[in-house]
Amino acid sequence: MPFTVEDFPDLIRILKERPDWRDDLRRQVLSEELLALPSQVAELRVYTEQRFQELAAAQTRTEARLETLAQAQAQTEAKVSALAVVQTRVEVQIENLTHSVHTLNDSVGELKGITTELEYRTKARAYFGRFLRRLHVLSSDEVAGLLDDAVDEGALSEGQADDLALADIIVRGKQRTDGSDAYLLVEVSWGVGPYDVERAARRAELLSHLGIPVIPVVAGRQLTAEAAELARAKQVWQILDGSALAPASQ
Repeated sequence: MPFTVEDFPDLIRILKERPDWRDDLRRQVLSEELLALPSQVAELRVYTEQRFQELAAAQTRTEARLETLAQAQAQTEAKVSALAVVQTRVEVQIENLTHSVHTLNDSVGELKGITTELEYRTKARAYFGRFLRRLHVLSSDEVAGLLDDAVDEGALSEGQADDLALADIIVRGKQRTDGSDAYLLVEVSWGVGPYDVERAARRAELLSHLGIPVIPVVAGRQLTAEAAELARAKQVWQILDGSALAPASQ
């Protein structure tokens, strides 16, 4: 008997009662692709869930690695900060040490200068006897009295007297040539430089205002080439380790 639209409800009822018919009918109505679609969707769902789980696991591992890297970076930054603090301390210590070395060098240089001046004072005849006889190293009191008299007499100004008072050694004696009075004005330094030569020449010229000849002298252990040239130009005698060097024109 042919199938009509009026029989459709009966078809639905029969298909409900006969599930095996539904499958036959589905195979007749649907294509193979559509029939395979449910299983494909199910497989896709399973695959998607697996991939999602894999991605979730990968993300977890990535987050763990990032956390590890963050901790390592924090540790590195802490070490760098600690090293920076240590470096700052070391730099401060080096700066302090450098300052101490400079201070020590200055102190040693000053001590050398004092020792050298004391040696020339206590052994005046040995070092200056070639210039004068009957020589006498003026004490600080004698220098002060001499300069005060010069200021009172108008031979020196207060400023000039103050400058002369800073001279290292002033020696009075008799010239070997004619026995007349003369002075030695001596600037002493371990290492004689141009500044020492300038002081000796300037202060000798001031002392000559007292009307007595004055011989400018620099004395020490060493003499720079510039100081030696300046001493020749300004007619300043040089005494190095006991050996006297006359100016070029002497």
